[in-house]
Parts: sequence; C-alpha cells; structure tokens
Amino acid sequence: MNLLMISGDRSIPEARRGAFWYTLEELKQYFERVDVICPKPKNSCLSGVVHAFDRVYIHHSSRGLWRQPWWILKKGRELCGERQYRVMTVHDYPPFYNGLGAWMLQRKTGIPYIEEIHHVVGYPRAADFGEWIGRRMYWLFFQTIGKRATAVRVVNQEVEHMVQEWTGKDHVRLLSSQYLDRKSLQPDSSIKKKYDLIFCGRLVKNKGVENVLNVLVYLHKVSLLIVGDGSLFSKLKAQSSKLGLDGRVTFTRWLPEKNDVYRAIQSAKVMVVPSKSEGGPRVALEAMALGVPLIATRVGVLKELEKGKMYLPTTGEIEDLKEKIELMLFDQALYNEYARRGRDVLTMYCGEKLIKEYAKFLKSIA
Repeated sequence: MNLLMISGDRSIPEARRGAFWYTLEELKQYFERVDVICPKPKNSCLSGVVHAFDRVYIHHSSRGLWRQPWWILKKGRELCGERQYRVMTVHDYPPFYNGLGAWMLQRKTGIPYIEEIHHVVGYPRAADFGEWIGRRMYWLFFQTIGKRATAVRVVNQEVEHMVQEWTGKDHVRLLSSQYLDRKSLQPDSSIKKKYDLIFCGRLVKNKGVENVLNVLVYLHKVSLLIVGDGSLFSKLKAQSSKLGLDGRVTFTRWLPEKNDVYRAIQSAKVMVVPSKSEGGPRVALEAMALGVPLIATRVGVLKELEKGKMYLPTTGEIEDLKEKIELMLFDQALYNEYARRGRDVLTMYCGEKLIKEYAKFLKSIA
C-alpha cells in the first residue's frame, strides 16, 4: 500500500535530519512507498525530487506558500497518475493551505484523507496578533473545508477536546506523536555538565526564549546553551549582547544528527521550555528521558504529565522562571527527584509502538 503525505515540513530538502526524518525512517516499513508533498525550502540544499531513503520521496514546490494548494493539486494528480494511493494524510495549521490543497486533490481523485492537527496555534497564549487570528481560523476551517476529511488525527488531549467541539467526537482520533527512541535515549555519564540551562527548538515568537535571556540578568552565574535556528536568531543574539550575557550564553544552530542533540542536552543541568503554545514538544520529553530535569510551561502534551510531577511547571514569566530555575539548580534533592521521575516518559511514549499504531490507523482509513 502506498501513502501520500501532505506536509509543511521542509527540513529534509534543506538537508536537515530533524524529527520528521526519523519519523519517516520508522514509518516507511509499513508502506510500499511514501510520497511527501511539501513547500519550497527556505534554503534549498537539494533540488528536484529528494529520495530521502528507501521507499520515501519528497516533492517540494519551487514557488511560494500562497501557491501551495495548487502545487499539491498538480503534483498530487501527477503522482496519482503513476500509482495508486488508498489514503492521504495532511499535516495542517493556519492558513490551512495544505487542507485546501488536499480537499481539491480529493475532489479530483477520490482519495480519502486525514487532517492532522498537532497543535492549535496561539493556544493557550498567542505570541502575537497573527497567532491570535490563526487560533480563530480553526473553527471556520472545520465548518467548511475541514469537515470534508474522513477523519482528524490529534496528538494530545488538549487539542483533542478542542477539535471534538469543532467536528464531533466520532470524527477525532488521538494518536500521540511523541516518538521516543529508547535505544538512543540512554544517559551518558561521561558527558560533562558545561551549562546550567539549555533551550532547544525553533527560535520563533511562541517559544518564549526572550524571557530566559531576561532572567539571566538576575542569575549572575547561570549559563545557557541555545540550540536551534529561526526568524529570531539574530534578534536573540543582539538581545544577549545588549544584556551583557555574551560570556554566559552560547548559540549553536541546528545540529546534524539526533545523537548530537542528545549530547548537547546532556551537557546542561536543566532544560527550559517557556513556550506560549506547543503540540509536544518532543525535545522536552527527550530531555526527561535522558535524565535532564525539565522546567516548562503547561502546554501541549506536558499538561498530561503534570499530575505525575514529572517536570517543574512555570508560567514562563520572568519572576516565576527565576524562582523555578533557582529552585531546580540549588536544591539537589529536588533536582535528583525530577531527574529520576522524568525517565518514566520512555515507558509512556515508545516510538516503535506509537508509529506502528499510526500506520495501522492510516491503513484503516483506506
């Protein structure tokens, strides 16, 4: 059986091995072929059709996002003329160009499709006016084009409850996307703790990284490693310099392999995730699995872990972040307890099991 996937992730044609690459690496074993249609890469390193690995092909556009629905229709019809697809899955978010393209393609080909909502932009807090508008687009989408989907997949309970209100309970399936690799997520005691804190992720407005830098002004000996890239990279570096933090804040862009990321995480004592909205984030769970205690806002899947006291919650505001960082860094008994409890996520989110369930769900729609 062949799978057609509509995604907004461009990391593979940009020659980056992110979470999407590793998901496809595991998912491909359940399908004869996987074709992914995605937008134009921001920094195109690979041209044409990208043969990611055996049985997986990435077809990226050469034009801007506003033309993406028509690229999905054009490329999708071309692929359907070459082979049969019995199901199509669509990773969607505002302004829902993927959903629009999938709907147009479904009308032409009759392929049943699944809408995948991994998080609601701007919920629980919007980072800017654009996210505020984006959050309100979901209801409109599911009252119009979105209701044409055969099913909707969500990845955490927070989003499940919201989508059920928009679409009806029978239409929604909760399948976690926190695919943790048990073999790779084993603590390495030989890695020295060079940093007090680490942030790892896209450097964009909803991540709340600015507040972490502002907190360091009041924590005079605390160091921070920032791993990631994004639209705020230059702005955050300038902010760090302006605050006089150059000697204590280290920036590194995306790392090439997940094991490089895991080593970077273990080089810090504590991970901070001060996001305003999230679907996961998976990197937070990976830190916990590696025995690195987590300070995070109550977003995405993290809400489901709060009852087990597996991480230390924060509002993400400067004063509360300062209090929680001091508590975690300077109370050794508390630190050890969170390091121990956090490792339980490995039994809750087994990547092989979750991807197998995901593949089974996709095939059930065909």
